[in-house]
Amino acid sequence: RDGAVVGELWMVHSGGFYEVVKRKVLAPGEMPRHLHWFMWEAYTTWISGFFLLGVVYYLGGGVYLVDRSIANLGVGTAVALSLAVLVTGYLVYDLLWRSPLASRPALGGLISFGLLTAATWGLTHLFSGRAAFIHVGALLGTIMVANVAQHIIPAQRKMIAATRAGQPADATLGERAKRRSIHNHYATLPVLIAMLSSHFPMTYGHPRAWLVLTLLMLFGVAAKYVMNFRGRSNRWVLAGGLAALVAVIALTAQVPSAAPAGPDLAGAAPVSFAEAHAIIERRCVTCHARKPTNPSFPEPPSGIVFEDPRRIHELAGRIMVRAVVTKTMPLGNLTGMTEEERRTLGAWIAQGARLDDAPPRP
Repeated sequence: RDGAVVGELWMVHSGGFYEVVKRKVLAPGEMPRHLHWFMWEAYTTWISGFFLLGVVYYLGGGVYLVDRSIANLGVGTAVALSLAVLVTGYLVYDLLWRSPLASRPALGGLISFGLLTAATWGLTHLFSGRAAFIHVGALLGTIMVANVAQHIIPAQRKMIAATRAGQPADATLGERAKRRSIHNHYATLPVLIAMLSSHFPMTYGHPRAWLVLTLLMLFGVAAKYVMNFRGRSNRWVLAGGLAALVAVIALTAQVPSAAPAGPDLAGAAPVSFAEAHAIIERRCVTCHARKPTNPSFPEPPSGIVFEDPRRIHELAGRIMVRAVVTKTMPLGNLTGMTEEERRTLGAWIAQGARLDDAPPRP
């Protein structure tokens, strides 16, 4: 290859061979009429994600956003804080990487991750655990798309304009754009982890949820590094990523007897089904009924209904995890389930979830 080529990759995919060539410069006459811009993927992803954030977390009375056992926020206040976090988070990041610290990427990366950890801690003390994790992902996603819109694409437009004018492109533009592109590259797995977290309540419902997410993001960054460098990977990065993953497994591998309420359950007095059922009726059936009385849920969430004692018995394990161990139900603790009620419910389940005094099925 001639001196203008600085990178080359051969690929095989879907029954065909592909060659990708990275060129340092183009002569004015070599500029193709049509160029593919890698920007609409980022823009449409962020726009659709923001609308989903609004539909799920801002509307419907903020039932997924606010947990008053964590912070007694009104829905309007919580939404305003949510928007402020996204805007302020990007501005802090952008100012950091516009500063002289940008010339020291290792130190800048450590400071950035430290600030992200602080933001994660703050969000878990502001919103519900589920919303906090989603907001960390939304913050990273906002930074990524702003990098594309504010740094990467403008630099590319200037490089193209200079090439078409027959002038040398400013190399510093490419360097700055590449730095932001590298940040986006390493943020992809942490964003994916944060966005998928709502399917794993043992993560966002953990007493140290901020630490769980921080370790998962650290593992994601390390995994990306290993994927990039493979056999040339720094062994300390590999070891650190594996250590973070092992720590997450250790933190979240809870069984009911090892849960925070576990020691109290071992010697708890016998709990009848009537006692447990009364708690479920007060705290859970507003949503988990054939016709929920909670206006935010026209249908029972996940189709789960607690009106039949046998169904409650079948779902006892899930009730233990969500209401006793992780305390992620009731959602946002809207119905005000107390710690004593959680212990009572946990004791009934730990004692076998018996239906001895349940009314006969009609």
